Amino acid sequence: MEKKHQLNSRISVDCVILGFDSEGLQVLLIERKPVIENDLSKALPGDLIFNHEDLDTAAQRVLFELTGLQDIFLEQIGAFGSPDRLNKPEDRQWLKAVRKFPNERVITVAYYSLVNKDLYTPQASSFAQNAVWVPLEEVQSLAFDHFEILDAGLKMLRSKAKIQPIGFNLLPEKFILSDLHKLYESILGRELDKRNFRRKINKLGLVECLNEKQVGVPHKPSMIYKFNEENYQRLVDDGFDNFGF
Repeated sequence: MEKKHQLNSRISVDCVILGFDSEGLQVLLIERKPVIENDLSKALPGDLIFNHEDLDTAAQRVLFELTGLQDIFLEQIGAFGSPDRLNKPEDRQWLKAVRKFPNERVITVAYYSLVNKDLYTPQASSFAQNAVWVPLEEVQSLAFDHFEILDAGLKMLRSKAKIQPIGFNLLPEKFILSDLHKLYESILGRELDKRNFRRKINKLGLVECLNEKQVGVPHKPSMIYKFNEENYQRLVDDGFDNFGF
């Protein structure tokens, strides 16, 4: 009889969790516990599913077990199943140390999410030695095919950013327009004309000026804004679907 909490050795989930600070986008990565010598590989939070779980439940569980993050909205990116995705020598060694069936071909279903990283403090556990926020530009390689999965998550993010103001999820409730401008440059991976960007944002009514200014800054204080969700919903109800960033 199959045990309720029996792992499925052929199906896994991986999570691309993206956050933002004033310098740009960051991705949440785990460092594997050193079960093999000189293993410096970083990876997306991911693991095998249990046979009794649906995929969405598994993604939430795995993310919590490895990083301590929970109750995060996750959207599915797609499935990754190249026969070569587990063939890097260092990954093969690691799998032999931690998996009951290390030679199984594993299909992974990937998810992504955008979070305000200031609201989440990662706490590594399970086979994750550390869970750390890493600037995107510093990520040159990852374990398995996780770099490909990260790239797919970024492409989905960039497509959505052109039709939905999803970037507001990464900012605090109150922000300055320079941070919003920097955020969208980071998401889209290209420079945006500051004047045109601000004109577009204000014309659409996506932000609301709070008549407050920064305090304690070593430069001329900027006005503070918040996301105008009511105006955004009105645009959606009117069928607007292109923010043109």
